[in-house]
Amino acid sequence: MTKRFLMSALCAAAISLGAVTVMRAQDAGGGAATPQLPFHLVEGFFHYPANSILGRVSGIAVAPNGTIVALNRGYHPVLEFKSDGTFVRSWGEGSRMFEGAHTVRFDPQGNLWYVDAADNIIFRFDAEGRTVGTLGTNPEPWTYLTHVIERAVPGRASLYQETDIGWSKDGSMFVADGYGNSRVAKFDKDGNFVKSWGERGGQPGNFNTPHSLVVDANDVVYVADRGNSRIQTFDTEGNRKAVWNLPTAPWSLCLTNGPNQVMFVGSVGRVYKMDLSGKILGAFGRVGRMPGTIDSIHSLACPDEKTLYLANLYASRLDKWVSQ
Repeated sequence: MTKRFLMSALCAAAISLGAVTVMRAQDAGGGAATPQLPFHLVEGFFHYPANSILGRVSGIAVAPNGTIVALNRGYHPVLEFKSDGTFVRSWGEGSRMFEGAHTVRFDPQGNLWYVDAADNIIFRFDAEGRTVGTLGTNPEPWTYLTHVIERAVPGRASLYQETDIGWSKDGSMFVADGYGNSRVAKFDKDGNFVKSWGERGGQPGNFNTPHSLVVDANDVVYVADRGNSRIQTFDTEGNRKAVWNLPTAPWSLCLTNGPNQVMFVGSVGRVYKMDLSGKILGAFGRVGRMPGTIDSIHSLACPDEKTLYLANLYASRLDKWVSQ
């Protein structure tokens, strides 16, 4: 399992290099000019303990009450902050379940969900960090000695290095089942598998690493088809609605709250703002791994149009950016 996850990480690094090349070509005049958004970094916003060493920062989410949760592949996997950046606590230390830490999301009810790409499981936690539900099943080698056929084809409800999760109004869950299966899997509100759609490929309706997923207030499902440098949209039954080709690979998606939602798309060295018709409204950022620059944005949270929280993966850094 660890080897498969490392191979996926190498592929992700290759994609990031390609994305930088495309982005630089556009910025140099290879494409239409994109309006620059007036975002700036809030320096020193996150006040976690001094001398802390973060691993690769892979997830960030904001709860309905303003609590900020960040995920990293380091010694203190889950970090919690108040809305003003004050450190609250960390948890997950010593647990092997965070080896493939991919992202975190809050559902509409404020429950925290954790996507573990290495173990093929999505966990739901309560307010105290207790596990209260799961999607998917991780392989347990010892069962091959008893009642499981080794290397048998997994069931349709099994996930394979999944990457993200979103929810529709009726509580249905949609999983970007990401590095391995390259599909979207739908579960009902009780966690029962319903259906899936897509497979690996470049044709409309197929995916090459669906890396992020969100669902808007009208139950439209948006999938960041990273390897194909596009976003695809679907209804909740998997019927394709649109394909938006992008100037670079989309790594992460977030939707603002409220009646007039917009989307922010995290990429390599760049964050894009889009309306829900697929039009790019603007962008900001420049490539780098030092403060004030933007790395591979593995996850981002946008509680409103003027506030962004960024998980800079390879820079091992959390950022808050705000607009004028």
